Amino acid sequence: MIAVDTNVLVAAHRLDAPFSESARRTLGTLSAGPAPWAIPWPCVHEFLAIVTHPRIFRTPTPIEQACDQVQAWMESPSLLLLAEDAELYWPALHRSVSASRIAGPRVHDARIATLCLTHGVSELLTADRDFSRFPALATRNPLV
Repeated sequence: MIAVDTNVLVAAHRLDAPFSESARRTLGTLSAGPAPWAIPWPCVHEFLAIVTHPRIFRTPTPIEQACDQVQAWMESPSLLLLAEDAELYWPALHRSVSASRIAGPRVHDARIATLCLTHGVSELLTADRDFSRFPALATRNPLV
């Protein structure tokens, strides 16, 4: 299963974002295909925060339009939304942050990586090189 990180979601949504066309093409292929694909819930939250932020975009996306975008992705019958599992998540996150010796904002990346790994994701589509700290999770940048 392939999962999608926030930066790919933002690029697909924002026509003024660099690599918007390739991001939209990637999400279109995933959402129309029969194979399961995933978005971690933290990426949904981060997507909403970024596209509606007036310091990030000169004309931010109105919250209702951003929510409509999330709803459109959720209508893909092959989409899975990845959430924490009480039994598996904490031990895996604990191992991940300890092994990679991360702190601060990178804990957010560890959360996404751990969600992907505990849900059997084989590849995370992202433009964020910080995920290289988690060698068990394969990554690919679909924007280049």
